Amino acid sequence: MATKDGIISVINALAEDTKIPMCSFKLKDEKADIFSSKVGGLAYAPHDIDFPKDKKGRGLSLLAQIKCSDVDLEDFPKSGILQLWILNDDVSGLDFEDQTNQDGFRVIYYKDIDMTITESEVKAKYKPYEDDYSPVNGEYSLVFEKSSDSLSTNVATEYNNIEELFVKKYNLLFPNEQIESFEDLGELEDVVWDWELVNNFGHKIGGYPAFTQYEVRSKGDTHDFLLFQLDSDYEGGATRVMWGDSGICNFFISRENLKKLDFSDVLYNWDCM
Repeated sequence: MATKDGIISVINALAEDTKIPMCSFKLKDEKADIFSSKVGGLAYAPHDIDFPKDKKGRGLSLLAQIKCSDVDLEDFPKSGILQLWILNDDVSGLDFEDQTNQDGFRVIYYKDIDMTITESEVKAKYKPYEDDYSPVNGEYSLVFEKSSDSLSTNVATEYNNIEELFVKKYNLLFPNEQIESFEDLGELEDVVWDWELVNNFGHKIGGYPAFTQYEVRSKGDTHDFLLFQLDSDYEGGATRVMWGDSGICNFFISRENLKKLDFSDVLYNWDCM
């Protein structure tokens, strides 16, 4: 018969089995130059390139810029600048019918960086659509830390097969107490969902995503790499980032496209409580 301690031992084992690399990051209360990693603020752009707009001509706003050499992850670009842009309307540029539609958002990669670009030059052509819905309040430099991430039961989904993984691991550890599904755990099923050994929330590149609502990718979706995750950030009484009501934002890409530096097919999502 299943016990609470037994279930916790399974969760601990799964946390080890599902461990993968990630780079978490923190927002630092200081501005960064146009060549550096940042959330909010002014972005880099070559002399002959304008900043992105939607089909209505509204300028997108810089959500984040990543100096790729700051991120030590396999398959992530080793050099250049990666940018994520969104429209500051009431849905932050999200197309709920097609979350890969890069009209209200954009992902841009510059492999070669021209260091002759000046802040005054980009400031003169940066004309974002200004509304009262920006999730980012201010400009922040980023501090990265390479670590690892494990799949959390708190964001368990069909996409990542957490129930299947749990049942398989349980039966391996307890061969005399075989189960076929979560339902066989009875009331102890809640122990799985309430166990908070792993937390997939926070700011990160790589690792596992978190959602306040539900996984947006269906089983078999090819967008298997977490390109960027920006969580609501309001610790210490300062609201730096707020997605709706304490929500979170994710961008996904296929690892194969990431290797090819092809950012034309990215899935963008944000949700809140």
